Amino acid sequence: MPKIAFATLMRLAQASVAVSAPCSCNKVSLAAWSALPMTLNLDRFEEIGVLFDDPYDEPTFAEYHPDGTRYESDDAPIAPGYYPYNRCTVARCLDCDRHYLRYNEAGGYFTELRMRALQPGLVVDRAAPRE
Repeated sequence: MPKIAFATLMRLAQASVAVSAPCSCNKVSLAAWSALPMTLNLDRFEEIGVLFDDPYDEPTFAEYHPDGTRYESDDAPIAPGYYPYNRCTVARCLDCDRHYLRYNEAGGYFTELRMRALQPGLVVDRAAPRE
């Protein structure tokens, strides 16, 4: 799957926010990271790319929150070099063409697919931290 460049990610975000048609993909707010809502049918999504270079590389767990936001904040920045964006795929709803970020949260005893709407006002181009 191809890596999505920052300019393309921004273009997809702008196109997504311009969609005004109602759809099952936006019945539940996905402004912040959320567990997969029961209203979503994963068969209606197509993965179109990734935000990481190497699927075998262990990217940073550092998050980017310069204004005091948190992981679960609706207004948290979408910074592709930082966690969890550095583990994301970008998926397109086949019914309305909105785009979403997805990753698999792997906690102690579980895994959980999480999604977040791609929002142009939150996408930032920040270099990944050096560890």
